[in-house]
Amino acid sequence: MTATEETTAPAAGPSGEGGIVARLSTLDRFLAVWILAAMAAGLGLGRLVPGLNDALSRVEIGGISLPIALGLLVMMYPVLAKVRYDRLEAVTGDKRLMVSSLVVNWIVGPAVMFALAWIFLPDLPEYRTGLIIVGLARCIAMVIIWNDLACGDREAAAVLVALNSVFQVLAFGLLGWFYLDLLPGWLGLGDGAALDISAWEIAANVAVFLGVPLLAGYLTRRLGEQRMGRTAYEQRLLPRLGPWALYGLLFTIVVLFALQGKTITSQPLDVARIALPLLVYFALMFFGTFALGKAIGLAYERTTTLAFTAAGNNFELAIAVAIATFGVTSGQALAGVVGPLIEVPVLIALVYVALAWRRKFTTGQPAPVARDTEI
Repeated sequence: MTATEETTAPAAGPSGEGGIVARLSTLDRFLAVWILAAMAAGLGLGRLVPGLNDALSRVEIGGISLPIALGLLVMMYPVLAKVRYDRLEAVTGDKRLMVSSLVVNWIVGPAVMFALAWIFLPDLPEYRTGLIIVGLARCIAMVIIWNDLACGDREAAAVLVALNSVFQVLAFGLLGWFYLDLLPGWLGLGDGAALDISAWEIAANVAVFLGVPLLAGYLTRRLGEQRMGRTAYEQRLLPRLGPWALYGLLFTIVVLFALQGKTITSQPLDVARIALPLLVYFALMFFGTFALGKAIGLAYERTTTLAFTAAGNNFELAIAVAIATFGVTSGQALAGVVGPLIEVPVLIALVYVALAWRRKFTTGQPAPVARDTEI
């Protein structure tokens, strides 16, 4: 964002987290307010402006919404320009982090969402299928924002979202077949469903939502350091790029909720039914993974990164798959849309939870390496 805090060892006791908040700019300090306002604005626009959602949905190429793609590019680019790519080898060599991320994201996460969908929505097969699709779409975009806000490890976040993107292309279709068709039949839960999406479509989604901003961020860092030097690059250029992450985030939220504002506001009871298992899912994945990271001895920064990459979902892909397979007015599509409606405020709240827990990792550990934490 716009803050330029240097992260050192937090002050002992609860005041350490208060110091973090006190050093943030007004823009950053009230981030939750801006996000909630953007959600309300999007829902209001989608509800009150006739034909807006139809107009926005038509601005797409190959099933990818151009307004959402633009917002995500602007949102992710400043953060990815801050990643020190020469430090990625230290992340890939951390086998505890890498293995834990793969297990939690591609074994535990989809299984947890499958179980919750059947527990909470046994009588609503369309919403149940939509939730399972959300669980299969692991996060490769907005998690970078939540991780940076919570002072997580930027380099680890870049590596884990890249890892998730590869597995998304390879495993999404297979896991969709397993959880929507094969497993329900094995368990005697009724007829399954099938996903009509190719690996190429998923690869295109990954390329747009992660590949473009990742390449832009890498080239900016590489060329910027060559011309200015690392110190000048980080002290002069990055503070100018930082605020654009917030602008992109808010724009994305407004567009996303404007696209489905009328649908969400016209079916409040259905939204509530879908929201309940999502709330349980986010809580289980975040707190469970946070506890796992601490138990296996990861530092706060990497534990936070692991937890947010586990709890977040690629709602852009989930919505695109649901619409392409079942139609824009389907219950599956509605479940996909409710995903970010719940995920955005919940994960911004979990940012504050993570920061409040940071002191638990400092006892007996060396102070974290100083770095600026602005987005």
